[in-house]
Amino acid sequence: MMPRDPNARLAVKLAGVAAVMVSLSFAAVPFYDWFCRVTGYGGTPNVAEAAPDEILDRTVTIRFDSNVAPGMPWEFKPVERQVTLRIGETGLAFYEAYNPTDRTVAGTASYNVAPDAAGYYFTKIQCFCFEQQVLAPGERVTMPVSFYVDPAMVTSRDASRVRHITLSYTFYETELPEEQAALAVPAPSATVN
Repeated sequence: MMPRDPNARLAVKLAGVAAVMVSLSFAAVPFYDWFCRVTGYGGTPNVAEAAPDEILDRTVTIRFDSNVAPGMPWEFKPVERQVTLRIGETGLAFYEAYNPTDRTVAGTASYNVAPDAAGYYFTKIQCFCFEQQVLAPGERVTMPVSFYVDPAMVTSRDASRVRHITLSYTFYETELPEEQAALAVPAPSATVN
């Protein structure tokens, strides 16, 4: 039931608008992610179980880029800077992450593909992105990425001229899982009475 006072009614309506806006902001992230995966918009690559049967004679060079977000203490780099593959051929690349700190740090990587027009045709088979990685102090890991470029790219009006694609990852620090966080906290020292 709406209040009779006009100012109270306006306040209720504004609170309703605010609630709708907050709800939409939470829905925006999964919707945008879905939209990018379906359309390849923003350089978001597709994901597949296996490479296509067709491998073309035309090649494309894949460049690998790495970044860490501000505040992320890891060192993160591609093992190889680039690889040239035939379109449709499965590629395998490795990235290395190192935790130089004296504490356990968790991180999650996001990625993008440039140019944007190639995002729809760059398809990952296996990737470490969006999976939390936890590194102990001084720990170094090598993480694989398996991918291919879809042969349909050569008939695309927007992507047919692409000869170089950049796959870029950025690692962000994330909260430690509860089990890891409990291990990272030093146990209280025992006191003798």
